[in-house]
Amino acid sequence: MTLAKLVKTIVAALEEIKARDVEVLDVRKITTLFDRMIIASGESNRQTRAIANNVAEKVKAAGGAVYGIEGEQTGEWILVDLGDVLVHVMQTAVRAHYNLEELWAEAKNIKRTTPVAVTAKADPRSPTAKPRKTSARAASTIKKNKVSKSDPDKA
Repeated sequence: MTLAKLVKTIVAALEEIKARDVEVLDVRKITTLFDRMIIASGESNRQTRAIANNVAEKVKAAGGAVYGIEGEQTGEWILVDLGDVLVHVMQTAVRAHYNLEELWAEAKNIKRTTPVAVTAKADPRSPTAKPRKTSARAASTIKKNKVSKSDPDKA
């Protein structure tokens, strides 16, 4: 499998499980151990495990090799070794703490995806979503309850 196809497969697998802030770094001028480093974030142990497992499955299905997966027990930081590419799947807080992007600042950033939070549609159950319109009947019930609570004699 070519390096370009491997990277494309990995990024697609990351995005399929909603990994956030995916960055692909070209590290060939910094180290001879691997050519690319891909860093992605997940929100929970379960999501980071799912992301890492999806990457491994998709790479194997495309004909690539998975040399190892480390960190699945805790799920805070999972490393997937794919030979020429290392994939770091980290929880957001862990990623901010270790700041691998700064550590590997000399690397050329090939691809940076837009965070999922910016592109995703708002969840209607989210506290930041617009409230639904209140029907006239519900509004009158609410109004009656407010009056009765504020002045029990008027109820």
